[in-house]
Amino acid sequence: MGNASEMVKQARILAQATSQLVNAIKGEAEESQDSDLQKRLLAAAKLLADATARMVEAAKGCATSPNDAEQQQKLRKAAEDLRSATNAAAQNALRKKLLIRLELAAKQAAAAATQDIAAAQKAGSSNTNPASQQELVNYCRETADLIPKLVQGIKGSMNDPDNPQSQLALISASQKFLQPAAKLVSSSKAAVPTVSDQATAMQLGNASKNLQSALGELRSAAGKAQEACGSLELDSAIETISQLDEHLKIIKRTAFESRLRPLPGETAEGSALKLGSTSKQVGSSMAQLLSAAAQGDDNYTGIAARDTANSLRTLAEAVRGVAATTEDREIQERIIEASRCVMSKSILLLEEAKKAVNNPNNPDNQRKLAQVAKAVSHALNDCISCLPGQRDVDSVIRVISSKSQELSYARYPETKKTFADVQLDLNNTAAILNEATGEVVTASQGPPAGLAHASEKYGDAYGDFMDSGMTIAGLTKEGELQGQMVTSMKNISMVSSRFLLAAKSVSADPNAPNAKNQLAAAARAVTESINHLLNLCSTSAPGQKECDSALRRIRAMRPMLENPSEPMNDATYYECLDTVMDNSKHLGVAMTGIANTAKKGELEDFGKAVKEVADAVCALIEAAAQSAYLVGIADSSSEAGRPGLVDQAQFARASQSIQTACQNLTNPASTQQQVLQSATIIAKHTSSLCNSCRIASSKTTNPVAKRQFVQSAKDVANATANLVKAIKVLDSDYSDTNRAHCAQATRPLIDAVDNLTVFASSPEFASIPAKISQEAKLAQEPITSAGKTMIDGSCCMITAAKSLSVNPKDPPTWQLLAAHSKNVSDSIKKLVTSIRDKAPGQRECDEAIYKINVVIKSLDHASLSAVGQNLAPRTHNSLQGFQEHMVSTTNEIMECVEDVRVSGRTEAERLGHYVTKLTVFLEPLADASIGCASKTMNTRRQMALLEQTKTVGECALQLVHSVKEGGGNPKATQAHEAIDEGADSLKESLNDLLDTLDEAATEAGAVTVMLDQINKAIIKTEDRAPARRDGAEERDFVEYQTNMTNSLKEISRVANDMVGKSTSDPSALSVLSHSMTTHYSIVATESRGAITSCGNPEIGQRIRQTVQDLGTACVHQVRCAGDVQNSPSDTFTQKELVESSRIINEKVTYVLSALQAGSRGTQACINAASTVSGIIGDLDTTILFATAGTLHPDKEQETFSDHREGILKTAKALVEDTKTLVAGAASSQEQLAAAAQSAVRTITRLADVVKFGAASLGTDNSEAQVLLINAVKDVALALGDLISATKNASGKNVHDPAMAGLKDSAKVMVTNVTSLLKTVKTVEDESARGTRAVESAISAINSELKSYESAEPPRRKAKAEDLINSTRPITSATARTVAAGNSGQQHDAIVAANMGRKAVVDMLATCKAVASSSENEESRQKLMAVGRDAAAQYTSLLQLLHEIMRDPSSPKSELIIVSRRIASSITELMQYAEYMQDGDWPEGGDLNMFAERELLDAAASIEAASKKLAMMRPANVRPKENESDMNFEEQILEAAKSLTSAIGALIKSATAAQRELVIMGKISGGSHYAADDSQWSQGLISAAQLVAAATQSLCEAANAVVQGMAGEEKLISAAKQVASSTAQLLVACKVKMDPDSPTMARLQTAGNAVKRASDLLVRAAQETQDWETDRYILINKRMVGGIAQEIMAQEDILRKERELQEARFRLVAIRKAKYKEGEGPSDSEGATGGPYTDGESDF
Repeated sequence: MGNASEMVKQARILAQATSQLVNAIKGEAEESQDSDLQKRLLAAAKLLADATARMVEAAKGCATSPNDAEQQQKLRKAAEDLRSATNAAAQNALRKKLLIRLELAAKQAAAAATQDIAAAQKAGSSNTNPASQQELVNYCRETADLIPKLVQGIKGSMNDPDNPQSQLALISASQKFLQPAAKLVSSSKAAVPTVSDQATAMQLGNASKNLQSALGELRSAAGKAQEACGSLELDSAIETISQLDEHLKIIKRTAFESRLRPLPGETAEGSALKLGSTSKQVGSSMAQLLSAAAQGDDNYTGIAARDTANSLRTLAEAVRGVAATTEDREIQERIIEASRCVMSKSILLLEEAKKAVNNPNNPDNQRKLAQVAKAVSHALNDCISCLPGQRDVDSVIRVISSKSQELSYARYPETKKTFADVQLDLNNTAAILNEATGEVVTASQGPPAGLAHASEKYGDAYGDFMDSGMTIAGLTKEGELQGQMVTSMKNISMVSSRFLLAAKSVSADPNAPNAKNQLAAAARAVTESINHLLNLCSTSAPGQKECDSALRRIRAMRPMLENPSEPMNDATYYECLDTVMDNSKHLGVAMTGIANTAKKGELEDFGKAVKEVADAVCALIEAAAQSAYLVGIADSSSEAGRPGLVDQAQFARASQSIQTACQNLTNPASTQQQVLQSATIIAKHTSSLCNSCRIASSKTTNPVAKRQFVQSAKDVANATANLVKAIKVLDSDYSDTNRAHCAQATRPLIDAVDNLTVFASSPEFASIPAKISQEAKLAQEPITSAGKTMIDGSCCMITAAKSLSVNPKDPPTWQLLAAHSKNVSDSIKKLVTSIRDKAPGQRECDEAIYKINVVIKSLDHASLSAVGQNLAPRTHNSLQGFQEHMVSTTNEIMECVEDVRVSGRTEAERLGHYVTKLTVFLEPLADASIGCASKTMNTRRQMALLEQTKTVGECALQLVHSVKEGGGNPKATQAHEAIDEGADSLKESLNDLLDTLDEAATEAGAVTVMLDQINKAIIKTEDRAPARRDGAEERDFVEYQTNMTNSLKEISRVANDMVGKSTSDPSALSVLSHSMTTHYSIVATESRGAITSCGNPEIGQRIRQTVQDLGTACVHQVRCAGDVQNSPSDTFTQKELVESSRIINEKVTYVLSALQAGSRGTQACINAASTVSGIIGDLDTTILFATAGTLHPDKEQETFSDHREGILKTAKALVEDTKTLVAGAASSQEQLAAAAQSAVRTITRLADVVKFGAASLGTDNSEAQVLLINAVKDVALALGDLISATKNASGKNVHDPAMAGLKDSAKVMVTNVTSLLKTVKTVEDESARGTRAVESAISAINSELKSYESAEPPRRKAKAEDLINSTRPITSATARTVAAGNSGQQHDAIVAANMGRKAVVDMLATCKAVASSSENEESRQKLMAVGRDAAAQYTSLLQLLHEIMRDPSSPKSELIIVSRRIASSITELMQYAEYMQDGDWPEGGDLNMFAERELLDAAASIEAASKKLAMMRPANVRPKENESDMNFEEQILEAAKSLTSAIGALIKSATAAQRELVIMGKISGGSHYAADDSQWSQGLISAAQLVAAATQSLCEAANAVVQGMAGEEKLISAAKQVASSTAQLLVACKVKMDPDSPTMARLQTAGNAVKRASDLLVRAAQETQDWETDRYILINKRMVGGIAQEIMAQEDILRKERELQEARFRLVAIRKAKYKEGEGPSDSEGATGGPYTDGESDF
């Protein structure tokens, strides 16, 4: 259920809006001359009017029954129907209007982008920072590529405005244009400080500002147009693909007629590459489409369909280029037909996606989508296979497959050659095959013809090698060895097919992530499989085959060092260095082993040593290649890459490693050690993939991608878990069956990883790889040359060792081995030295240190000139220009700090780029600072500005020194602390400088800087992840919402202040503008976190859109403020400022509404806690009535059994609601809201039914009544704590401390409900309810002790004398408890338990309040300890009483002992209280004589209030006929009059009772210190004063209600306060009265009358209708008057919302205080201290 009052309120607003729309449509229909159009418009108006009427009726029903879920559902459905009707009525007009706006915005953006690109190109010659200029050029190129498409979209929409395809094309082009253009703006602004030519820099800066403004309008227009036209995406995509199919048909006909010609610039190679890369884009977009459709997300399904259609359009263009650049008719026909097949299959896929979105609950959706997607994938592969070169590779793959099948038949060829000859042939063919493998690797990166030739050669070599292998296998007589040979040849066939497929992939798309590495790995796999077969077939001397195998392995590593332009693995630079160091040691040991074993003739150990050498050399080469790559991308001349959402290369490498490990698992030749290693590799990479998915899910704003990443991680994790189980079984028993099961378990894992890799390959998630420059390749040369030398030396060394294994006595060979070994050692030393010397970032850090020192010296020189007043003014810019220059430069440095910090700690390869980027801005900052100081006349300000800039330089120098020391090495932890300190210091100094600049700009009235800040904040709302420091704890939605709400209130306040200051003090507008800018920046930053953490994509998009709209309004407001400040007397600008302020307030309301929609559950918890707090207060009032003996049943014949079943059922329902509420903490906000509302409804029903049940026990069982109500009060208290704990734990991690608190609160809740059930079952049993009361009291005191020990602040304030007063009821309760133990009576036990419970709870609350007010920590701790001890001792006393009640034979001597301990604790507590007491004890005075006078004064006040109430008259008074005919105001007045009459009678009865007590002598006339009579009179006076005050409030509330100045809520609250104060008065009177006296009887009758009258008044107020107020609304029909009336209504709404929030805060504060100072102790004494005075003497 939702908030009924809010739903009704919004329904009213909606009804008014639709009424205006209906009138507008009717007006348009009347003006139209077209009869058909008139009919359509009138029909739409009627449809809209009918839907509005249905919604109004539903809203009335909801207002009448706000707690009825069915009525709320009806209202919700009626609102949905109204929205549909509105869309149908106004969709076309709205869409047309939005598209016109989008066209204008797109034109402006295209023009602004063109100007910015031109300015950027002009700035190239004067930009002193080559890196920033290169980045700017890249973004210019990227943006320039999109401008023609944007222009084409504009033209298409203007030429054919009713065509959905044209509309969507414009929207798509606009959305694709936004991100690159925004990056162009940022890059342009970053380049401005480093452009030396001032005119060019100014032109670039102005162009970037214009583009930024245009992009803001384009972003808003495109977003709104997308909302209006988004539903057409799927249909438009299907139509687009159909048109592409028709276009391909025309191309085919043109080719058949030999008229197909290539377009200008089209080449065969370029078209083939375009086709290959586009096919992957099509596959990626279809993966997005499948995910969105499977999730039933129509919005993102439409976006994915649009992307798929665009990719297919590019595919069709590439197909045309391939067909036009070839003369082969067969290729033309095949590729066109294959592409048409792709189109037809794609249409089927989109149609299935459409069905899935329309029917998301269909279980067959997933299967059908997967089936059609598979067909599309096959069609794409067929299309790619038609490319030249690809077909040749496919034919070779088919040959390999047929050869592999022949191996299964075991047909061995006959031969006359000897075994040695055949073995020689095998070795020769193996060498040829290995050579052909390298040629394929090289050819795959060249033209298609080269790949065709190389693959054909590979196929021939493969065939010869297989023939030789089968021949030698036929000559082998040993059956087992023969089988192993055949299996090894099958493995060669499998890896050869994969190798050729990898070559195809590289040829089709050379720039694909990790494609070249995958090809190199596949080539190494071929070499490994060849070595394995040769090892099986070799019969040469021991050690020979190991040497041959090692040589092949090492030579296969050489391509890695040829052009290391891609990462080889995930190792960092310093991990590579560690790998080199470790393997160099292993290599040295293995080389020694070769020499020793060869000398001794230990050939088996010799073979092992050779293998170890090969392993170490291969590891060294891989580490060298990776370190060379890192050195290349770290070079300052290279283009640094930009990270994406995921590292696609890392995904590809992980997929490759997992597949290789799975092959090893299923390979029968794998040893146990290899199986375990494979399992380790699989676990490592799947864990890495799952972690990457988790991070990507947290960063992306795409809800489909978020869910898909989570689901993919689950699939990978589950498949890995199943595979690990199968591996464990295999490890215990290496049987064929277990190996088959293991092979079967690998398939789901490989499929899951493949699906994840395909999904992650989307361009949306892609990163931009780094580009290695020629200078960087020179920097790589020392490392790569050392690696190549190592390869050559190790190969020569192994060749020499191979000869020594045959002839170990040959001295020349030993000399050769020693020489080659020395070459290998020297190459290792050179490699280590090169890696250390080429450590990334060190050279750049040294250069940065030098440059920063130069900057600091220039600032010192300027400071000296300023001191001597010799600082010459800079004339090339103005003061404002210098300030803007400083602000932009400072912001750029600020953005670099975190990157430098992270790279200095863990990313060595990025350190040089970020340090250079940081340093390059310091020089322009210093120049601008000196220029700004030269324009400042105040010497003090000059020095302050220069000193702050110098501080920035010094902090930057400190940071660079620390990162140079850290070097990006994760293991250099000793430097990390210094890096963090340096980064924080630099940030602090930059913030100080920005504050100074903001202050100066504010004083000067400049708004340009503020506008830039707001625009930058708007752009940042599009970022994926919240801006937070690495390692910082992720916050939940509530924290983001709180921060945003505070800033939004400030924005609204500042906007309103601007209106006033615009006329009274225009100079203050700049300060207010700066405040608005600051707060909006906070809102924009926090909104990123709120969007990420809200969990609902629609609400997230709504938050982003409303925040961006607010930013646009703030930009306009700041600009208007600047205009008013420049022209204070211009009335037009003042009016524009007023209108802008109104818009800002409206936009703030929209953002707040979006935030509340995102935290419905949290808001529901807050409302629920408030409601439960009211229930607890009502139960306290009922307890007072029960204590006074005035809680009567509504029906005289009512019994408790009539209510028992209802209480039990409701309590059990509350337990179920508790479970749902606890589960809601980990659920969505909607589920949490429903759970909280359900729990509140149930506790409300439970409180009511328990009150009725307690009343049915009768006034003779008042203590049983109190026991029962106390039990339900405990439940309500526990529920309040549980709701608060649930709110705090919502959205938190399961390990968060808030979750532990939630579990504890849930346990307490269940315990208290159980206690209530026990109480209900025993309350009528006089023989057991005393025992139950004692148990309940013990539980309540223990619960209060937990609250006493908690860190929560006290609920009210108290003084030392309050604590002294609170000890007296404990003394009385102790005496009662001892007496009850001695008597053993159930009645005495229940009285003692109720009395002790209240006394101890009040004492603990007072003690905590007094202790918290103490400034002395030692006194505070001691006082808390004494209070805790007193409560614990009293609990022990109750436990003794409990034992005696259960077993009367239990010894009772302990009662006196424990009671003495209590007396000792109480005495000690009073001593501490007197010690902490600030002043003297107040004089008692003759309070008894004063009591009667106060009661008479109270009676006079109430009589005056009654007369005042009688004079009130509502408007439009009608003659009173009967009560049913009375209107609301008359009913309120009559009920209020009845209540005041009853209160007057009550006060008179209380006055008579006081006189009677004085006459009877029960009250002494004198006064003494802390006497009982004095305390009683004081309580009576306080109670009478409370009644009088409450009555005055009641009259004022009634007056406000009938005059229409307040709602019925105020009247209800006043009536409840009257009832509560009346109950206190009854308790105070009953303390010393004779229960059977006539005066007491009259007093009780008067009290019951007050209670009934207050109930009637509350009921009358609650029966009002929200909709009744509509009768008195007069709608102004005039335009100006109507607008003014609407503005006033919106103003009322905003004011009421603000007042509601403030009222909630006040209510919380009041309930925490509970009573004002001095009232609490008196009331409690009057209520609890009196009745048990006689028992104190016993104690």
